[in-house]
Order: sequence, then C-alpha cells, then structure tokens
Amino acid sequence: MLISQTIDKLNQMKFFGMVKGLDEQRVNPEAKSLSFEERISLLVDRELADREDRRLERLLKAAKLKVAACLENLDYSGARGLERPLVASLAGFDWLKQQHNMIITGATGTGKTYLACAFGNGACRHGFKTIYLRVPSLLEELKIARVDGSYLKLMTRLGRTQLLILDDFGLSALSETEAKDILEVIEECQGKSSVIVAGQLPVESWHQALGNPTVADAIMDRLVHSAYKFNLKGDSMRKKKRQKQTAKPATM
Repeated sequence: MLISQTIDKLNQMKFFGMVKGLDEQRVNPEAKSLSFEERISLLVDRELADREDRRLERLLKAAKLKVAACLENLDYSGARGLERPLVASLAGFDWLKQQHNMIITGATGTGKTYLACAFGNGACRHGFKTIYLRVPSLLEELKIARVDGSYLKLMTRLGRTQLLILDDFGLSALSETEAKDILEVIEECQGKSSVIVAGQLPVESWHQALGNPTVADAIMDRLVHSAYKFNLKGDSMRKKKRQKQTAKPATM
C-alpha cells in the first residue's frame, strides 16, 4: 500500500522517470544488494534521463524536420563537397551559440535537405529549439497570417527559435513582397538565432531571384557573411538509393 501511494505521489509531481526506475528496481533482484544511497542515485539518474528524452521528443516534434536524418549517417563518399572535418567542427553546435548561419546549395538530389535536417536533428539533441520550413510554405503562412491577424504571433514564434531551417530557397523568382517577407524573417532572427538556407540556387544568383537589389543586399548582408557554406555536388543521392534497392544479387 505504501509503495502504491508513493508511486501516485511521484506521478502527481511528474517524476515519471523515477516511477520507471522504481519499477525496474522492484523486479531486479540485484537492486536489493545496493545501498540506500546507490538506489536513490539510480532513481535520480533515471529521472534525469527520462526528462532529457521527453525534452528531445518535444523539440523534434516542434521542429517538424522533413526527414529523419543524423550527422552520423552522412555519406562522404565521392567528391560531394561534404568535408568531414568541417562537419565535425560544426557538430558541437558552438556556431548556434554565436548565431552564425549556414548555406547549403547544390543540384536536385545531392542531399541538401538531408544535410539541413541532420543539423536540425543535432541541434535538437543539443537542446536548441528548431523549426524546419520550406520557403514556399513559409511565404504562404505569412500571406495567410496577414489576413487573419496572426502575423505578429507567427513572427514572434519564428524569432524565438534558435535554429530556423529554410529549405527549397530559390525554386522560383520571388515577388518584391515575398522578398521583403524573407527579409523580415531574417531580420527577426538577427542576433537571436541561426538560419540554415538550403536550395538549388547558388549564392551568386540570389540577387536575380530576389529581384529588388536593395532587399537582396540586405538579406545577403545578414546571411552570407556569417555563414558556413556547403556546395554539394555529384550524382543524385536519391538515384543512388533507388539503384541499391533495385540491384539484384549476382548469381553463380
């Protein structure tokens, strides 16, 4: 009866990890040989691990990453423009603490989205609030937000994130209003968070896609100069994956 009441109180206090740890100790005969201090220490460790797991789950859910990617699974084979030492130096995520940015460019299928999401996943694991958005979807959200009065709320949400991933940048030329919207988002993040921009368009072509030269200069000034750059090359990774999946084993 006493243990049942204790578990109820732990659940009321949201010490769910301790409840799991207590259940594990109750069915583990070896736990009985541990001292009181050792068992308490294990329960505290279980609670901390459970809270970290739940926080990571919340961060990943809020990030809405397009693909389940991680830096450990990156493919460095061939001349992809993906340098292992650079990735390793960025895997500590000190660049997020310094509000530096990242630009990932390359042809279709070279792995831009995967790389962006891999850094997004890593950011979540390091405790950084992350949001993934496709630029066309972001522009549509901003357009709707202006109509229904939620524009300031949306901009505040974007500004409070610590890593904003903008994928599919430059799929088509932007109108002057759309270019200004992108500038407003970048400005909202300036000095508070980092931005990853991923797209097929090389940086030297951004002026043409953004149209208004003044807006283009403002966006590039805020993004490019403090950005780490990846220019991915080579054959389509999706094509390679399909070829591996359809390849038949050789017969004798």
